[in-house]
Amino acid sequence: MRGHLRAVLGVVETLVFTLVIFFVIQGFVAQPFQVQQHSMERTFTPGDYVLVDRLSHLWSPYARGQVIVFHPPATTASGGQPYIKRVIAVAGDTIEVRDGQVFVNGAALDEPYLFRDGAGATEPTDASGETRWVVPPGDLFVMGDHRQASSDSRVFGPIAVSSVIGRGLVRYWPLSGFGLVSAPTYGNVPAP
Repeated sequence: MRGHLRAVLGVVETLVFTLVIFFVIQGFVAQPFQVQQHSMERTFTPGDYVLVDRLSHLWSPYARGQVIVFHPPATTASGGQPYIKRVIAVAGDTIEVRDGQVFVNGAALDEPYLFRDGAGATEPTDASGETRWVVPPGDLFVMGDHRQASSDSRVFGPIAVSSVIGRGLVRYWPLSGFGLVSAPTYGNVPAP
């Protein structure tokens, strides 16, 4: 009887230890995220799963071009669901939307990831009221890759870095789309 009790206790200890490790990793290192919005099509489609890196921002700040998951401002109708968008500008940057294109610090962005319609044409980026923003310290300016289907910083303004859950690291589902989440460098954009 004593041997069985010891075996049961060993299994319980292993399960508890496994759960603690799982919650520590998910809470501080990496977290799975399921895409639910259409705002990042064709980069991601609803139902895709992305592993979100929650730790590297401590030594490498969020940068233009990176895909992030964040808690949207309370003024949005998200129902508490996190958003996934692309960082377009960082603190100090000036963003302008004109003639269907995005400019950061006066330079037009090359955005190969933008949604294309059935004919393969890139849809224009429209402003939503305002056409020019300056990103305050501690904030990021984000947009979806499918601009016509995205509620983003054009609507609710820059977001606080503190609202960011993490940056997209790997798309792991579906397996046919498995791979690292890439980010352009926007090398032509000058410093603010």
